[in-house]
Amino acid sequence: MMAGERTSRFTRLPVGWDTSNDEYEYVPLKLPREVSRVSASLRLAISAEFHGWELTRVRLYPDGSRRVLLRRRRTDRHIPEPAVR
Repeated sequence: MMAGERTSRFTRLPVGWDTSNDEYEYVPLKLPREVSRVSASLRLAISAEFHGWELTRVRLYPDGSRRVLLRRRRTDRHIPEPAVR
C-alpha cells in the first residue's frame, strides 16, 4: 500500500449483510477510496487463493470507499485473516 493508505475492519455491518451461518466465518473489511478497484481486486484474489476466503459482498460508497465481506468455511486449522495492504 502507499503511504497513508489503510484497510480496517469495521464492526457494524450494512443492512442485509447476514453472517449468521455457522458453516462459515466472516471478515468485514473497509477499503479506503485511495485503493483502486484493480488493486483491491488483486489483493482480495490473493487472500482467496492462499487462505480460502471468498468474496460475499461489496458496497461502494459515494466517497469512493468500499466495504467488503469475506467468508470461508470454518476449519480447525489456524489460517490467518486477510491483510489487504
